[in-house]
Amino acid sequence: MKIGIVGTGPAALMAGSQYLLQGFEVSFYDHKKAPARKFLVAGHGGFNLTHSEPKSDFLARYDCDEIKKCVSEFDNEALISWLKFIGIETFIGSTGKIFPIKGTKPIEVLNAWLNWLKKNGADFHFEHKMLDFDSNSILFQTNSSKITLNFDKIVFALGGGSWSKTGSDATWVELFKSKNIAIVPLQSSNAGMNFRFHSALEKMEGEILKNVVTSIGDFQKAGEVTLTNYGFEGAAIYHLNRTYRENPDLPLCIDLKPQWNLKQVLDCLKSAKNNTEGLKKMKLSKAAIFLLKSEIEKETFLNLESLAQKIKNLSLKIESLRPMDEAISTSGGVSWTEMENDLSLKKFPNIKLCGEMLDWDAPTGGYLLQASIASGFCAGSTRESNSN
Repeated sequence: MKIGIVGTGPAALMAGSQYLLQGFEVSFYDHKKAPARKFLVAGHGGFNLTHSEPKSDFLARYDCDEIKKCVSEFDNEALISWLKFIGIETFIGSTGKIFPIKGTKPIEVLNAWLNWLKKNGADFHFEHKMLDFDSNSILFQTNSSKITLNFDKIVFALGGGSWSKTGSDATWVELFKSKNIAIVPLQSSNAGMNFRFHSALEKMEGEILKNVVTSIGDFQKAGEVTLTNYGFEGAAIYHLNRTYRENPDLPLCIDLKPQWNLKQVLDCLKSAKNNTEGLKKMKLSKAAIFLLKSEIEKETFLNLESLAQKIKNLSLKIESLRPMDEAISTSGGVSWTEMENDLSLKKFPNIKLCGEMLDWDAPTGGYLLQASIASGFCAGSTRESNSN
């Protein structure tokens, strides 16, 4: 059986790996000149492959049952085993995140996987842009011509809409819509937040709020926040994206001293000769002091009780998320109502989908990559197709 896979990201590579293990002929196609560019870019800031937390906690990070089912079938332990199988050893970091052993670069992980695929018979074709498809064929534009290729089964792993320079440009959306395949609109996820500061920010850009707790409504996240020329970045911001999209009128609240209760904060302020010295005494960062002085009224800053309240709960009105192309990932994608439980399209049963082009969302910290690979595993399996 001949399998055609469009895309060369981790979801695509896992789907192809599963088909190879079943003895099928596998060919990959990509419109870029090289494979898995987003996979490589994502590794620049620390190559977090997955997370070590218990399965129940892990699954709670995802926003829909369908992607949870995929991760249940191919969980973090299965991913660690797979990486070891292709020659990549891993370790658990201090926060529970899982990385390749120190000194291993993202390109080395990718090459280990590609080498295994090629050794087992997979072939790769680059600069092939998909123009159209039907149940068993794909029309490609190459550098020299348009070609139609036929397959027994097809897998699309076309990515979301973030970081378009890596190839994840969501140009497939209009093609799918033209075939009456329902698409949940793509939106920024794991993105920075736009916030209009009340005073000049230039001297504070790049400063970090360390060891804070951010919240929107009842959802909160401990971590760090980086000040930028447009607002905020960082894991403690990204994890609130979904809650913000659902409740855009709610403020972003920051506890600048979560290790202390309100009384401890107030006592520290009272013991200082003035409020600015009190902030320094409790070891608030320059960024935290800047935010307080910038965003609260002078009368509030000078009032001990009011200032203490703001330190524990600084409320800020967010204007929007950063554009999709700046986001780490996107939410939305092909609606689950369009697919059977084996990830095949109801309108095109020989075609399966996987990765970020599906309608699911997750925070950073290994959860995005884990779910992408898990969906590729499910797309590459031969489990029976039954309607959702």
